[in-house]
Amino acid sequence: MNYVITIARGFGSGGKDIGMRLSKELGIPCYDRQILTMASDHSGIDESIFVENDEKLRGRNIAKFLRKVPVTGVLEPWDRDFVSDVNVFNLQAEIIRSLASTESCIIIGKCADDILKDRKNVISIYVEAPRQACIQSITEKMHVSPERAAKLIVSTDKYRANYYSYYTGGKKWTNPTNYDMVLNSDRIGRPKCVEIIKNYIKIKFEN
Repeated sequence: MNYVITIARGFGSGGKDIGMRLSKELGIPCYDRQILTMASDHSGIDESIFVENDEKLRGRNIAKFLRKVPVTGVLEPWDRDFVSDVNVFNLQAEIIRSLASTESCIIIGKCADDILKDRKNVISIYVEAPRQACIQSITEKMHVSPERAAKLIVSTDKYRANYYSYYTGGKKWTNPTNYDMVLNSDRIGRPKCVEIIKNYIKIKFEN
């Protein structure tokens, strides 16, 4: 049986890094931005549209599209709302469901935990860390000041939370009941987070 691990993460918590480490140890692909490329290739919509919409809402356009476009459906290319926020999300969701049906993989963000919530072969993880640990991580990775890092955390986590709430029907992104497991990456370190997830895979899918 193939299985999927979804990882939601606070900005600077190391969720993507944990996903990449896990990918290497398990020998399965880790998808993040690649999903945007795949959705672009599948739909013919320029990848920049997916990048612009990646875990963000584009503001005023969203309300009018919501009234016309069901969150569960993908529009045809000739429909004038083909590149709307909602349809871009639906195209990504279609790719995520296809991946979950065909291969073992890790998916970072993109509301994947909610898109795949009814599937038995999915483990959903949320990774967070104390603010100071996130600031230090971003400062080292992006070479910005601690003040700039703190602002990036606030803005990034805010648009991720809004995006998640919008496309999940009002669910709270940080609610632990949305996930199989919540990990504080600062408490035991990222390598041990990987070990915990690997052990959980064995427990959950043990015959």
